Amino acid sequence: MTSASHIRALLLCACILPVANAADIKESKKAAQPLDATQVYQAIKQELEANLFELPPRVQGHYGIRMYRMTGDEKYANAALVDLFAVTESQAYYACNLDKPGFISTAAEEAIAALGKGPRATARKKALDDFPEFLFYTDVLLRFGSRIDEFGLLGPCHDKMIAALKATDLKRGLTSPDMIESWAAQLANYVYWAKQLGVGDYLKDYRDAFNRVYPDSRDKRLDKAQFRNKLYGMTHFVFAASGYYQSPVDATEFAWVLDYFEANIDRILKDGTNDIIAEVGVSFLLAGKGDSHVVSQTRRHIVNAFDKKHDIIPSPRGNPDLALGEHRNMLAMMLLRWPETLTPGPYLAELKATKKSLPKMVSPKPALSGEPAN
Repeated sequence: MTSASHIRALLLCACILPVANAADIKESKKAAQPLDATQVYQAIKQELEANLFELPPRVQGHYGIRMYRMTGDEKYANAALVDLFAVTESQAYYACNLDKPGFISTAAEEAIAALGKGPRATARKKALDDFPEFLFYTDVLLRFGSRIDEFGLLGPCHDKMIAALKATDLKRGLTSPDMIESWAAQLANYVYWAKQLGVGDYLKDYRDAFNRVYPDSRDKRLDKAQFRNKLYGMTHFVFAASGYYQSPVDATEFAWVLDYFEANIDRILKDGTNDIIAEVGVSFLLAGKGDSHVVSQTRRHIVNAFDKKHDIIPSPRGNPDLALGEHRNMLAMMLLRWPETLTPGPYLAELKATKKSLPKMVSPKPALSGEPAN
């Protein structure tokens, strides 16, 4: 290269480099700019919906059902339909084999084994020692039956399932201190599912037992795991009473929950997971208290927890997996954009998008009222 050429090359580089550096700085500043609630909502929504078909049926259903209830948009009903097919097949297997000798005990053992081997699983297995069939009746039969019922449908062997649930007294399991300390939120679900299906009203028994296990005077002695379990249980009293975001709840009835959250919001923000923090905020929204400072504080926390690299809120350990994190991110979306009205359902036998594609083993409930079953 000649001396003149060398000089021209250096001048060209000198012209280009500041432009490149300026672009990098601009992009860096853009990445550093905080996002608002609407931007976080849209980013999470886009990420989940772009990858929804990759998620398991249960997770697709969880998202579609809640988005339908938040928006009333029928396009989400088919995600619920995917879930219905999976749930219907499961109910057919479990409910239709109830009178088979040894079936319930075997199914209960399989359900317990599926809990895993971690510390939480170990505690839950120990709590089930005295009543191993409890998990079968609640986490299997009640779970599948209530979901099909939410869609305005009756599933396979419905009468046989209902008879078995009515013949089983679940109070012992629902009021067990060991069970409550291991599974507070799930127990609240079971209580409301039993009431929804008309197989038993255990609400007062469970609420009283829950408050005996977790009186406010015990709070200082609760480690982080037990404090979180208490919070999960309390949010699920509210969520289950709403039919899982199908209708508002009475703020007076749940004042004991909302007042507790308000009084303990600093510790909740410090020791709660992002799932729990979002649930606390949504509890106030369901009770018509969107102007509460708890809502603004939880929203601010959730916006700050958003991961711009993955466009979601990751797990406490930073895992961005969508299948594992859909629950957390759906809750965040609800907290960040709460609708003026909630939409019950989806009642899949009534919607144009789904009514011709139902599983053959389900049928519409008689005299469907159009109101959520609570």
